[in-house]
Amino acid sequence: MTAEPERGPGLQPERDPGLQPERTRLAWRRTTLAFTVAAVLAARQVAGGDLSTAGFVAVACSALVWLGFLRVAHRRMHALGAGPRPQVLSDRAALASVACTVALAGFAVAMIV
Repeated sequence: MTAEPERGPGLQPERDPGLQPERTRLAWRRTTLAFTVAAVLAARQVAGGDLSTAGFVAVACSALVWLGFLRVAHRRMHALGAGPRPQVLSDRAALASVACTVALAGFAVAMIV
C-alpha cells in the first residue's frame, strides 16, 4: 500500500495525468479526420457537376471552415503535448470549434438544396 502524500495548506499533490492527454489528442485527431472526410465529400460534390452558384459558394466556405478547424485542432493538440499539465481549452478556441462544426453543417445543407 502506498502512503498518501502530505497535504497542508497550499500544498497539493503533483498531478498524474496518466494517459488522459494522449486520449484527448487522439480524440482531436479523429475529429479532424471526420472533418476532413466531410470537406472531401463537399469537393466531390463539386466534381460531380450539377451544382448551383450558391452550392459552389457553400463548398468554398466549407473549405475555409475546414482550414479554420484544422488550425484550432492543431493548436489544441500542440498544447496537450506541451507538458505534464496541459492548459485548459480557451473559451475562444471552444467557440471557434463549435462555430466551424455548425457552419460546416449549414454549408452541407446549402450544397444539397
